[in-house]
Amino acid sequence: MAADGEHVRDVVVVGASVAGLLAAAALARDGRTVTLLDRDDLPATPEARRGVPQGRQPHLLLHRGLRAIEGLLPGFADDLRGAGAVAVDTGHLAWLGSVGWSPRSRQLDVLLATRPLVEHLMRQRVRALPGVRVVAGARVEGLRRRDVGWWVDTAEQAWPADLVVDASGRSSRLPTWLDTLGVAPATVEEVDAHVGYSTVRVRLPADRVGAAGVVVLQQRGRGGGLALPAEGGWWTVTGIGAGEQRPPRDLAGLRDFLAALPDDSLARIAAAGPLDGDVVTHRQTGNLRHRYDRVRGWPDALVVVGDALCAFDPVYGQGITVAALEAHVLREADRRGRLTTPGGAARVVRTCLRLGAVPWQIATGEDRALAGLPASRAPMSVLAGRWIGELGKMSAHGDADAQVALGRVYHLVAPPLALFHPRLLARGLRARVRGYGPPVPRPVVLPDDVPGEVHEAGVVGGGR
Repeated sequence: MAADGEHVRDVVVVGASVAGLLAAAALARDGRTVTLLDRDDLPATPEARRGVPQGRQPHLLLHRGLRAIEGLLPGFADDLRGAGAVAVDTGHLAWLGSVGWSPRSRQLDVLLATRPLVEHLMRQRVRALPGVRVVAGARVEGLRRRDVGWWVDTAEQAWPADLVVDASGRSSRLPTWLDTLGVAPATVEEVDAHVGYSTVRVRLPADRVGAAGVVVLQQRGRGGGLALPAEGGWWTVTGIGAGEQRPPRDLAGLRDFLAALPDDSLARIAAAGPLDGDVVTHRQTGNLRHRYDRVRGWPDALVVVGDALCAFDPVYGQGITVAALEAHVLREADRRGRLTTPGGAARVVRTCLRLGAVPWQIATGEDRALAGLPASRAPMSVLAGRWIGELGKMSAHGDADAQVALGRVYHLVAPPLALFHPRLLARGLRARVRGYGPPVPRPVVLPDDVPGEVHEAGVVGGGR
């Protein structure tokens, strides 16, 4: 194996979606060839494609994820803004949780754009990097060892590689390839609440909706949804539900589903303008984690990132951010010359799994509750769950600090321990002693709304 990064001449990345593109951006350098192989025919314009089944669903780039992408592809945020991506302060979303509406506050900025636009602009940027080539319509059939490095086999040819990065997503065939190489299988952890999404696109003027976006949080036994703007003057309106609460696939059924939510803002946004196309659905949403960190004898010069390593329920919007952070791990290991040294790839895989630990806890914790599965009985987990519920209640009664703290953890810019800051603990104790105060009033979402109050059983008044 090559002794340091300078001797890694050929890198093959399997998969040219977001995780693969960011891995290529992290590894591209003068004097090196980075080849991305993707089984899809990649479009020349921003179009949804078969290999990204959630591509027509709403997308956002979490604050930390956008910062991480900028570190790999400087100017990418400007590219998105120039193409029409919508900048939103997440504190200006109209957010209805289990105990009421969240207060309007100054929080973290995100960019809202369709997945095809994000991939298209990212692919343009990565293709322009030194030594990068993207090969479409190339399905990888297996890996073979060679004296130094690997052969990556497609139907057309065998690609030599000093380093292989598997970024082929949920459908990764890496378990089969490892079995062929005589490597013991990894334990697979799965939490699947059978969440489903149904989405329509609605044409609305920029000033038609009074909120930056609308979120109605799904809960056990009850659906939810969201409405978010995207480029081109379109809004995506999505119904979300788990198990028997999954939204229907037809327009009439989706309209009924949205109208039956605890607040009917989403139904009225969906009816406020012309629609683009039919309802699009997505139901491949289980959380899936391959414990490659526990595999003995992990092959050198082989790493795995993105959904091929750990896939999250896409509703939480964490996958792109985690992929960007993993790409930085690759870049740092490459800079230190550790990607192809003995044990180096195994260390990178372990680090990437640790990076995804908090998003995994967030996503699986929520989905376990939706599926009615038992929550963790570990004392710290029980305590954290109760305190997060308390912060949510404080937020719904106007405590913007509680809402900001929750948002920073969700955006992965602060660790979960930040929720236990002494200032927040003191505010929680004061709320328990003196009372929480009045609930946050229902925000005005559409011009004909009449603000109403919210109590813990649901919505009272307002636009019905």
